[in-house]
Amino acid sequence: MPTSLMLLWHMHQPFYKDLAEEVYTMPWVRLHALKDYYGMVAMLDEFPAVHMTFNMVPSLVAQLEEYAADTAREEPYHLAFKRAADLTPEEQAKLLTYSFQLNHENLLNRYPRFRELFDRVKQVAGPVAAATRFMPQDFLDLQVLSQIAWFDERYLEGDREISRLVRKERGYSEEDKSIVRKKEIDLFKVILEVYRKAAARQQIEISTSPFYHPILPLLCDTNIASESHPGVRLPHRHFHHPEDARDQLRAAMRLHERVFGSRPRGLWPSEGSVSEEVLRIAAEEGFEWAATDEGVLARSLQMGFHRQGDRTVSGGGELYRPHRFQPGNRGISLFFRDHQISDLIGFVYSRMDAHAAAADLHYRIKAAGRSTGGRPAVVSVILDGENAWEFFRGNGREFLKGFYRRVSEDSDLRALTATEALRVTEPGQLTRVVPGSWINSNFDVWIGAQEDNRAWDLLTQARDFFAENSTKPGIAPEQVELARQELWISEGSDWCWWYGPEHSSAHDEEFDLLYRKHLSNLYRMLGGSPPDELAVPIKRPKARALMVPPSGRIEPRVDGMVTNYFEWLGAGLYVPDYRSGSMHGAAAFIEALYYGYSEHALYLRVDLTEDFRAAHPDFELRVNVDGDHSIHLRAPVKDGQAAEIEFSRGGAQAEQTESASGIQVAFARIFEFSLEYGSLGLAPHEKIKLQVSLWVNELPVQIIPQEGWLTLELTEDYTGW
Repeated sequence: MPTSLMLLWHMHQPFYKDLAEEVYTMPWVRLHALKDYYGMVAMLDEFPAVHMTFNMVPSLVAQLEEYAADTAREEPYHLAFKRAADLTPEEQAKLLTYSFQLNHENLLNRYPRFRELFDRVKQVAGPVAAATRFMPQDFLDLQVLSQIAWFDERYLEGDREISRLVRKERGYSEEDKSIVRKKEIDLFKVILEVYRKAAARQQIEISTSPFYHPILPLLCDTNIASESHPGVRLPHRHFHHPEDARDQLRAAMRLHERVFGSRPRGLWPSEGSVSEEVLRIAAEEGFEWAATDEGVLARSLQMGFHRQGDRTVSGGGELYRPHRFQPGNRGISLFFRDHQISDLIGFVYSRMDAHAAAADLHYRIKAAGRSTGGRPAVVSVILDGENAWEFFRGNGREFLKGFYRRVSEDSDLRALTATEALRVTEPGQLTRVVPGSWINSNFDVWIGAQEDNRAWDLLTQARDFFAENSTKPGIAPEQVELARQELWISEGSDWCWWYGPEHSSAHDEEFDLLYRKHLSNLYRMLGGSPPDELAVPIKRPKARALMVPPSGRIEPRVDGMVTNYFEWLGAGLYVPDYRSGSMHGAAAFIEALYYGYSEHALYLRVDLTEDFRAAHPDFELRVNVDGDHSIHLRAPVKDGQAAEIEFSRGGAQAEQTESASGIQVAFARIFEFSLEYGSLGLAPHEKIKLQVSLWVNELPVQIIPQEGWLTLELTEDYTGW
């Protein structure tokens, strides 16, 4: 029997609009609209046999409609297209800040002039000082390139005017900039139509989420967090409003029907968060299917799913089929995502060759299908459809096309929409569903931490105020409706995504301020005064990656142990910041990287977490050194012991012994390297770039620095990055 692939791409951005001021506070809907939403579905024209599901969050759709109508007011958007000669000094500095908020490796670096402008800003202390060194033409080039960098590859290649501007590279005119703005509006206008057309030809199914992307089980009852995590600290105030969960689902259905012409059959509950009460409400509202993570199924069935060496999965007979749950008078079908395969796409394949990654994904899905003991298999792969692609070269399009092509050509694998997949397999039966999300089968990302709980307390207080004041005489109905929208927006999952210890970004303060502003608007719209607590930031300052440059020469003993405290004293230190970024699930296996040098050698030390060492007796560390001569070192570990090293120098691959190659490696508690300058072709005062990656089963699980490269000069006069 062919294996069925149920692939679901989840399209979501937080709601960035301040309803009181009618201003978008951040540009991410617009920029992802240029880069992701159009191209992800448009590329399916090349693969008509490949069917899949797209989950379109209603709050995202509503924002896309405003950008398409050219009614969205947003400061970065305004500054990107304001006449360059008319920019004030303050606006120039803001433009220099906004323009470089993107992935440098894959978006900024592909345009040399864009990189040149960024390097000029880096040379001075801050955008205000840098602005004084920019000429009007510099700002004009920056405005154009900062927009083109976000355009989808398919659009860049297919539109002659945009292609011409890419080839021009510099010296842009105001007329060129006007063309870019017109093309952006044109692209915004076709996005939703492209989805409608793909759904009309039945190549895709469009599912939905609750309108402003709340964690539905917590809306129904915050106390349910203690069922999935006994002992979790709950907020002081109890939030218990299942009617809000139902209303957000109903609002989602209304928008979906208006925009896409039919009621959605399927539901991706925000962050895959489910409970029996949520599923009962969803079934009563007419949803035929929903989806969550394999961890929820494992806990519900009280069994585990274990990956074997051949990539099959024990327990796959349960994991790789939908299940039917009957929480009331109406039942609902449930898909459970393969957590590992989904996360490989989101967090690992971006570090691999696109063709190798596509082949590995295809192989793993086929292997998963062999796990059911001959019964028809439905492998559910569900993940974010936008944020991962900026970490791929070429926006991931080569990888996706390579994978879709393999699926198209494989007669034993068929890619189906969720509803199609329900028709080809016999579902399992569930009598119980343990509450949880796709992250650790609980709700800890959104509740339990001090910041999370404070946000919930403020929300509950505002919800009580709304209940007490929304029916008072004298308040206009339109004000009540605006206050209701502000309440629903504040119930969204995105605020508590950034609160707590798990995540942080360069925009923490903006997210925090916007959350408190939404709540404040609710009070004001109902004639009240916001409580003083809403003036106090919730988010604590971000803990950034620790970077300490070398302070002197070192010559440690390479034995894989911390022989004594002083041997690495004077080395540089890089400690990753695991809270940075919008995605959850990136590996956190490397505790620290130490680096330093003597008169004759470069030394590296990699500290791995105890959990990683216990779980992975076989792995590989790869070290890339890029300077006048490039070096690529592969140091495998077999059964917990360092094995024979491979390295290439100047592109000539060769296996060499440690002594012959000028390399010493040892691994026990830590991983230590010694790389001799002379043997490797390095010069004592050479400036080099350094990168270390960790691999398991030929897959890269982590790379540091995550930002790209560590730059150092092989001399005691080293002064920094």
